[in-house]
Amino acid sequence: MQILMTGGTGLIGTRLLSRLPEGYQVTVLTRNLAEAELALGRRAAWISSLKGLQNLDGFDAVINLAGEPIADKRWSEEQKQRICQSRWQLTEKLVELCQSSVHPPKVFLSGSAVGYYGRQGDDFISEYHQSPHNEFSHQLCERWEKIALEAQSPSTRVCLLRTGIVLSRKGGALVKMLPPFRMGLGGRMGSGKQFMPWIHISDMVAAMRFLLETPDCQGPYNLCAPNPVTNTEFSQTLAKTLGRPCLFPMPAFVLRGLFGEMSDLLLYGQRVIPKRLEEAGFHFQFQQLDKALLNLIKG
Repeated sequence: MQILMTGGTGLIGTRLLSRLPEGYQVTVLTRNLAEAELALGRRAAWISSLKGLQNLDGFDAVINLAGEPIADKRWSEEQKQRICQSRWQLTEKLVELCQSSVHPPKVFLSGSAVGYYGRQGDDFISEYHQSPHNEFSHQLCERWEKIALEAQSPSTRVCLLRTGIVLSRKGGALVKMLPPFRMGLGGRMGSGKQFMPWIHISDMVAAMRFLLETPDCQGPYNLCAPNPVTNTEFSQTLAKTLGRPCLFPMPAFVLRGLFGEMSDLLLYGQRVIPKRLEEAGFHFQFQQLDKALLNLIKG
């Protein structure tokens, strides 16, 4: 299988590259060729631009993961535009190349996030949910998905990856949380009642391979474990795994002062479940948070 990947040097892309079989030949779009080759060696071919491509006739699949990190900086209007355009513009270009192809890729996996649903309460949220909360994260993902779906045709199926919090020892949210929790300074955020849809990096990559290789799969998929937990439950489980107390909550007003509007990602959540992924026959290796954290921290 010939694959074109964007975001191949990120947390998910790097792990996916290391788990694809040898028969899969991957071309990765990256802005920094030297850094990519140094980090990942010969696992892939590297290109720095799509300008040399007139179509995608040579590729069997596209995996589109690139985008400005959503939670690394405060959401100024300029930062919001960077977050949006880094996703929308690249996806538009990939769709144009698909549409220009005589033999387009058979499958197009395109990133999204559980933020598509916006803030929700305690109800279980599957891909069939039709009442997203209209806020920035929803607007970002809604348009991103709409653009990606334009690649859909009788020749190309599109899978939308509505990803939860990816847990990994190599980076992401867990690595940022570990230092205060290891010092015994961890605790819930805000009320702690907000749900956190999470997924172990191994299940994330396995689910992507499943969607890549299962011809009947198309449309939106929630890439998160079947058992979302509240922020309080997450904090207590993480502290217990580390053998530390969980005594220092972070009040909502402090988070808002530190992060502004971006704090909404931390203070609100969604009780998202992977209904369509399980209906398609995918099985999670890590269904419970305690086992996932034990594997990543102690494994």
